[in-house]
Amino acid sequence: MGLSHYMDDEYEKLFRRMNPPRVVIDNEASKNATVIRVDSANKLGILLEVVQILTDLNLIITKAYISSDGGWFMDVFNVTDQDGNKVTDEAILDYIQKSLGPDSCFTSMRSVGVKQSTNHTAIELMGTDRPGLLSEVSAVLTNLKCNIVNAEVWTHNTRAAAVMHVNDEETGSAIADPDKLSLVKELLCNVLGGGNRSRGAKTVVTEDVTHTERRLHQMMFADRDYERSRFDEKQRPNVNVVHWSDKDYSVVTIQCKDRPKLLFDTVCTLTDMQYVVFHANIDAEGPEAYQEYYIKHVDGSPVKSDAERQRVIQCLEAAIERRVSEGLKLELCTTDRVGLLSDVTRIFRENSLTVTRAEVSTKGGKAVNTFYVRGTSGCDVDSKTIDSIRQSIGNTILKVKGSLSDSKPPAQDSPTRFLFGGLFKSRSFVNFGLVKSYS
Repeated sequence: MGLSHYMDDEYEKLFRRMNPPRVVIDNEASKNATVIRVDSANKLGILLEVVQILTDLNLIITKAYISSDGGWFMDVFNVTDQDGNKVTDEAILDYIQKSLGPDSCFTSMRSVGVKQSTNHTAIELMGTDRPGLLSEVSAVLTNLKCNIVNAEVWTHNTRAAAVMHVNDEETGSAIADPDKLSLVKELLCNVLGGGNRSRGAKTVVTEDVTHTERRLHQMMFADRDYERSRFDEKQRPNVNVVHWSDKDYSVVTIQCKDRPKLLFDTVCTLTDMQYVVFHANIDAEGPEAYQEYYIKHVDGSPVKSDAERQRVIQCLEAAIERRVSEGLKLELCTTDRVGLLSDVTRIFRENSLTVTRAEVSTKGGKAVNTFYVRGTSGCDVDSKTIDSIRQSIGNTILKVKGSLSDSKPPAQDSPTRFLFGGLFKSRSFVNFGLVKSYS
């Protein structure tokens, strides 16, 4: 048995060497998009790896055709940049070729989007969501002289997950002292468990470099957040699973409002549930996205029972819901300084606004932050409030994206209306007072 597995593995390696990945990028085949074709020897998870590369480059996938029957993977993507234009940046095109082409062999995809470095320690947090949780987590880390380099936080169905990269404030490097690491874990577990009413809390310090967003999906999937999914029926994604008896596939169809990273989220979920995508058709050229997957379990069987079918539907719905964005979008760009984020979010709070989602980053001494805000009671954000905030922060520093009328109240009071309470970036402190985490 062991010899047979070894021979199969060696054959697969030989097949890949004889048939290296091939990438063709065509800016002439389509009027509105750049066409990227990837041909490669097939292996488990290859579709997710390719989608992850394109998504991390902030490219919008408008169409995709996937086929991976037999030993060969063939995929065609129509992509645009964030503005809906063809991709012409030579640096990006060169990166795609190097990342997906013959020199890559998809060996380093696992760490795409994560800088593998000794400069930080990764901390994974899982617990029950409650008001001010992130603020308390941040306070613990700050008191222990741990600096949060970057962090991503999701909340869904009363649960909260976070992946944080922190370093030792005194050394600027990863935390090396084992006693300090133990204290970090102990105190963070105490904070996470403080608001627990029914489920446990978990803190893990790791050197793993798994893609952050995939890791968050994995953490919430393992926590079974999909079991408590609650939707406004008007916004509920249409997910269906049927059996195609002629080919012994299960066919998964998804129809919902399109948004960035939707394809990554659904492919990530199917992959982590141990399903193989043999064929797929993706269409997201309009406001609605349509996805069709022909899948089998890794053991070669289609979806076997109604219980399994319902679980696939629930898990895909949860994966889609975790990133839903609500609220008025505000963008802030200014010189970074200690306490900037604390000041900005304090102004939001003083004007009775709640942050439903935030993307916080500092690049080259500049703070480039995006906030989605709502009224604290779920009401619309009025123009007088926005005018007051812009006068306090600076009209040229804070920009409003979209229409104030786009900020609509939620259909019902969400059980996860409290996004964690605060976020540090370097030494800056963000104090959210919050409703629900959306990415």
